[in-house]
Amino acid sequence: MAFTLYALIQTAILCVNAIAVLHEERFLSKIGWGADQGIGGFGDEPGIKSQLMNLIRSVRTVMRVPLIIVNSICIVLLLLFG
Repeated sequence: MAFTLYALIQTAILCVNAIAVLHEERFLSKIGWGADQGIGGFGDEPGIKSQLMNLIRSVRTVMRVPLIIVNSICIVLLLLFG
């Protein structure tokens, strides 16, 4: 497979898909990354763990509909052009 712009876009889509399918109760809470872990106090700097949890929640919330559209376009392109 050649190193093309389409391959880079497809890789980014796959990574966002991987983040979007992580379920908080079934998977993340079992490894200690649930919603109730890592709650800091007022004025405390958020740690890496809480920042990653916010990123995962944001990706799941914001990218739900755009991911469906982008995945559909990628599937159609793969079916048409191989």
